[in-house]
Amino acid sequence: MTDGDPLARTAALVLAAGGSRRLGRPKQLLPFVGATLLDATLAMVRRCGFPDVVVALGGAADEVRATVDLSGARVVVNEVYGEGCSSSIAAALPALPTGIDGFVLLLGDQPMVDPDHVHGLVAAARGASIAVTRYRDGVGHPFWLGRPLFETLATLHGDKGVWRLVDRAGRRLVEHHADVPVPRDVDTWEDYQLLLAEHGEAR
Repeated sequence: MTDGDPLARTAALVLAAGGSRRLGRPKQLLPFVGATLLDATLAMVRRCGFPDVVVALGGAADEVRATVDLSGARVVVNEVYGEGCSSSIAAALPALPTGIDGFVLLLGDQPMVDPDHVHGLVAAARGASIAVTRYRDGVGHPFWLGRPLFETLATLHGDKGVWRLVDRAGRRLVEHHADVPVPRDVDTWEDYQLLLAEHGEAR
């Protein structure tokens, strides 16, 4: 990162490869604010101003490509998405630009992250290998993952691999504090209905 541009030498990685087993339909394509859930997340990511954005797809990848506006992003398809989020990170690592200091990890089903908190995380993570967002009710995404962790990230397994890195970081863990609840993500139909209700779109 440089003093001139806090996002220089930084990329965004958006995880949108899940098979939506609990939901029963591709959550990336759920209607939200006039488009889809993934469209809303990517619109938020674009507002952040990252010079590079990588999106990891997996479940329903062809349908997502045909429906969602993926312009300006490098798309990686994780063929083994059923093995968990860690496999999507490993699949996306080669698509990240060379020379970056690290990347911000965001969830494709979490559209209401505040870009100001993303900027705050990147600023707090200066020189750190791992940083998280500390909300009122706990730790949540986005995360910052620095270059020193890239080799480790390539070998993680399962859905909670990055969380295990957070747990093991100890005093090396940097936290950006956001005085709001953890932004809702969508794993179940109830989650989706609650997200719609929070934004006046209950159906």
